[in-house]
Amino acid sequence: MAIKGVLFDFSGTLFHTESTASWLRGALAASGLALPEDEAARLADALDRAGALPGASPTVDVPDHLTDVWGRRDESAELHRAAYTGLSRTVPLPDPRLHDALYERHMIPEAWRPYDDAADVLRELRALGVRVGVVSNIGWDLRPIFRFHGLDPYVDVYVLSYEHGVQKPDARLFAHACDGLGVAPEDTLMVGDDRRADAGAAALGCAVHFVDHLPVERRPAALRGVPGLVGGPQD
Repeated sequence: MAIKGVLFDFSGTLFHTESTASWLRGALAASGLALPEDEAARLADALDRAGALPGASPTVDVPDHLTDVWGRRDESAELHRAAYTGLSRTVPLPDPRLHDALYERHMIPEAWRPYDDAADVLRELRALGVRVGVVSNIGWDLRPIFRFHGLDPYVDVYVLSYEHGVQKPDARLFAHACDGLGVAPEDTLMVGDDRRADAGAAALGCAVHFVDHLPVERRPAALRGVPGLVGGPQD
């Protein structure tokens, strides 16, 4: 089997979000607020435990009143905002406006950093004539992130859950991506970090390859092997 198209997940695969401490500092600055360093550190730790930062490792302790919206959070922009601001509101902050400021902060390009090997791998796939798509469970438009970091020219199609009202692992989202690439599922490789959500591509007949969801500095080269997977059978 020769791979003609590669689909990538966004968060934890091609990009990683900033730390919770950086996220909080950015929202405080945007709101014209300042906190003592120890108080900011305490709140960042509480927000981290609550799983309030979108794009970070998922929380496992979702409050009962948020269970339904959390399970469907990537199906629409409204659900996504409600889920994550709901989690942040479990942490008392010095100004209630900070909950929305935090949500706005996580969508700006400066809050995201591509993995060190992402650009090289995308360029290599383009040189090989392989079409590339991004398939993400998300509640907002990530295209500006790719444009800001110079990776947009290497992406042929974006398939974002909130734009289709369906989220991974539902095979329909991967079908939209394959259709957008003009590549059959059996000629497509899905690369992601979520062994449940991204594995949904296998139900469609795609090959699947996993990387670990780690901070950028701890994962310098996990994508390097992807171009080598293009020419032969996939596990």
